[in-house]
Amino acid sequence: MASRAGVHATTVYRRWGSVAELLGDVATSRFSGDIVVPDTGTLRGDLERYASDLAKDLCDPDTLALVRATIGTGGEQGAAACRGERQEQLGAILEREQARGRERPTLERTTDAILAPLYYRAVFTNEPLTSGWAYDLVSHLLSDENGAATAPDSASGSLLAD
Repeated sequence: MASRAGVHATTVYRRWGSVAELLGDVATSRFSGDIVVPDTGTLRGDLERYASDLAKDLCDPDTLALVRATIGTGGEQGAAACRGERQEQLGAILEREQARGRERPTLERTTDAILAPLYYRAVFTNEPLTSGWAYDLVSHLLSDENGAATAPDSASGSLLAD
């Protein structure tokens, strides 16, 4: 890596200290602003476009290799590099919906319903990331928000039925 950049390896390690830190910075830089936060006028439309765009991005072999390497070498720091910008983008969508005076799911719930399955499927399976599947994630999130119980029992913290 250092030779491709035309510098000695010690220069790279002096700046970043480890491969994990380097990959974390690369991921943070790569994922900043590459997906535009949509404004379709509806929460469903915004989330569907966002999830579909993210699915397309994760299908790119270079993006997927970077995500896998960053998570694999960086542990929580690597995961944070891959997740941070994405959560900020989702947060902007949800804040806009709140400013419209409409109900919206929490950022945590939205992350669990959209980001987690997209990244899981991209990183750990060979299942396709299609727009239709991404739209289904949004449908499940919004239908859960309209009546189905989605939170664990607050006393036990368990998702399992007794």
